[in-house]
Amino acid sequence: MGTLDYRALAVLDAVASQGSFEKAALALGISQSAVSQRIKALEDAAGRLLIVRGQPAVPTGLGQRLVSHHRNVKLMEAALDIDLGHKVSMPEIALAVDAASLATWFPMSLQPLLSPPRCQLKVQLADQRMALHLVQEGSVFGSIAAAQEHPDPHANGPDVTPLGKLRYVCVATPAFAGHWFGDGFSLEAARLAPAVVSDQDMMAGFLRTVLDLNGPYPHHTMPQSAAVTECIHGSLAYGLMPQIQVASALANDRLVDLAPGHYVDVALNWHAWNLDTPFTRALTEQIVATAQRFLI
Repeated sequence: MGTLDYRALAVLDAVASQGSFEKAALALGISQSAVSQRIKALEDAAGRLLIVRGQPAVPTGLGQRLVSHHRNVKLMEAALDIDLGHKVSMPEIALAVDAASLATWFPMSLQPLLSPPRCQLKVQLADQRMALHLVQEGSVFGSIAAAQEHPDPHANGPDVTPLGKLRYVCVATPAFAGHWFGDGFSLEAARLAPAVVSDQDMMAGFLRTVLDLNGPYPHHTMPQSAAVTECIHGSLAYGLMPQIQVASALANDRLVDLAPGHYVDVALNWHAWNLDTPFTRALTEQIVATAQRFLI
C-alpha cells in the first residue's frame, strides 16, 4: 500500500465504529462526501475493498486489520505523549467479555484502572466463539473467554494468559427445591423439573455426571445470565450459576445447593495482543490480579 494515510485511517475507523458513512461524518465533523472520498482513496491504494457498503457498513478482513493498526498506533502515541509530558486524551480500548465474568468478577478490576481514568473502555458482551473471533481479527484489544478444549498450538494470534476457573454450582430457591426435589436431587425428579440454561452443553454434562441422565430434560433457554438469575430467584427453574455470584444467597438460605460437592469448573483465558503501552499493561495487570482473587 505504500505510505499509510492516517487521516484516512481515522475515517475508516469511524465508519467501522459507527456502522455508516453518515454517522462517521457526523462523528468526525466532516461531510459525508469527504468520508466517501477518503475511504475510496484508501481502497484505491490497497487495491481491495475495505468497507462492505450495507446496513450496517462493516470492514472487510483487510479493513479490520487497518482499523486495528490505527487504534494500536493511537495507543502508542498516547503513551509517547505521557513520556514527553504532553497533555493526553484518553485512548479507547475495546474488550470482549463473557456474560458470567461481566456479572461476577470482571467489574472488580475496573476501580484501579479507571480511578484515576487512564483510558476509555469499550466492553462488549460475547460468548466464547465470538470473543475469540473479535480479538483474533483485531476488533478488540483483548477478550475474556472460556478456554478451548483443543486449541491449535500452531495458530498465530494474541497472547493467551490463563486466569483461573469460574466454578458453577446447581441451585434453586428453597420453595422450588421443596416442590420438585422434596425427595432429593434425583434422576426421576430431574426428568420433570424445569431447568434454565444459557449453555445447554454445560447443564447436560452436569446432569450426566451427577445423575447419569443422558436423555432429554425439561429446560428453558435464556441468552443472558441476568435472565437465568431472574428465573432461578423467581422460583421458576433450577440451574447452574457461578458460585461467587450466589455465595451470599446460599449463606442466607435464599438459595440451596441441589448437589453439594458437585460443580462445574470453567477455565477462563485472557487473550490480548502484545502491545506494550502503559494503558494495555495496566489493563492486563488488573484483569489478571482480579482473576487471581476471585477465580479458582
